[in-house]
Amino acid sequence: MAKKKDAIAVLKDDHDKVRKLLSDIEDTTEEDVDQREDLLMQLEREIKIHYQIEEEIFYPAFRDAAEERDERKMFFEATEEHHVVDLVLPEVKEADPASEVFAAKAKVLKELIEHHADEEEQEMFKAAREIMTAEELQDLGDQLRTRKEELLQEWTEESQDESPRARASSRSQSPSRQQPRSDGA
Repeated sequence: MAKKKDAIAVLKDDHDKVRKLLSDIEDTTEEDVDQREDLLMQLEREIKIHYQIEEEIFYPAFRDAAEERDERKMFFEATEEHHVVDLVLPEVKEADPASEVFAAKAKVLKELIEHHADEEEQEMFKAAREIMTAEELQDLGDQLRTRKEELLQEWTEESQDESPRARASSRSQSPSRQQPRSDGA
C-alpha cells in the first residue's frame, strides 16, 4: 500500500496545480476568451480551496507548533499574502478576457501567487518539518485531504448554476471596470 502524502506534499501539489493554471492563462491571447474564462474559473476554485484548507488546518497547526518569533512571523505573513491575492483576483475576474488589461492583471496575480508559494516552500514548509513530527504532518495531510474533498464537493454544487457566459455577461455590463486606472496607481 502506498504511503499517503503528508501535509507539505498535499500543499505542494496544490502549488504545482495553481502554477500550471497561471502559466496556461499567461500563454493565452486576447482571442482565447473562452479558454481564459475556463482557466480563470479553475484557478479561482483551486486558490480558494487551497487557501481555506491552509487557513483552517495547516496555518493554525504551524502557529501552535512555532516557538520562535520568526516562525510565527511566517504564519502572519502567509495569511496577509492570501488577503492580497483576495484583493487582486476579483480585479482579474472583472477584466474583459479579450483585453490586454486582463493579461496584465493576470500577470500580477501570477507573480503574487508564485512569490507566496515559493516563500512557503522554501521557508515555512522547511520550518514545519523541523518543528512538527512526521506523524503530525501525516495527520495534517489526512485532515487537509478530507477538508479539500468537502470543499470541492461544495464548490461543484454551487458552481453548477453559474456558467462562464453568465459571468461574462455581468462583466460586460460594467465596462468602466475594464479600463486601467488613471490615478497613477
